[in-house]
Amino acid sequence: MTIRVLFAFLGFSALVTEVATLVAQHRFGAGDFFSYFTVEANLLTVISLMLSAFAAAGRWSSRGLELYRGAVAFFMTTVILIFIVLLSGYPASELTAVPWDNTVLHYIMPIVVILDWLLLTGRRAMSVRAALGWLLGPLAYLVYSLVRGGIVGWYPYPFMDPGRHGYLGVAVTSVVIAVVLSLLAVALAVAPRWTALRGAPSTGQ
Repeated sequence: MTIRVLFAFLGFSALVTEVATLVAQHRFGAGDFFSYFTVEANLLTVISLMLSAFAAAGRWSSRGLELYRGAVAFFMTTVILIFIVLLSGYPASELTAVPWDNTVLHYIMPIVVILDWLLLTGRRAMSVRAALGWLLGPLAYLVYSLVRGGIVGWYPYPFMDPGRHGYLGVAVTSVVIAVVLSLLAVALAVAPRWTALRGAPSTGQ
């Protein structure tokens, strides 16, 4: 429980530091800040880790909690994958207001929540239908970002900006990402069963 709470506070402190720094620099805009998928996913991660910590302390669990934890693990897998493949070449100053926040939000927290899901989840795997349901999060985010971007003239990530790549370029990139994320969702859904079986003691004579 303690480790989960500590990492929850680490993620929360990184987000608070971002807000405080941007406010001090007179660059904070709530609409833009909370439109970053990284920010949204890390907020959900903080909640997930706290709920998981209390559930572990109280020795209870539920299907709903496991679905939520799986969705958050999937969202954070998306964060680290997209960052490494599409955003790591950009200067850290363009992605976060404080350099160490970049490491926490894009690397440490995703790795923590992925390991938490893989190693501290029950043996029963999620269904493929449930896993594919996790895709609704990134899909809704894409639609929201494109609609809002068209209205305010600002997009949270360069690869989502039709002004740079055209709508066809954004569509192609989105389809490729969707295919990769679909495979990742299914892998994350069945992974807890696989890791549990790997860790189970042998029953041979």
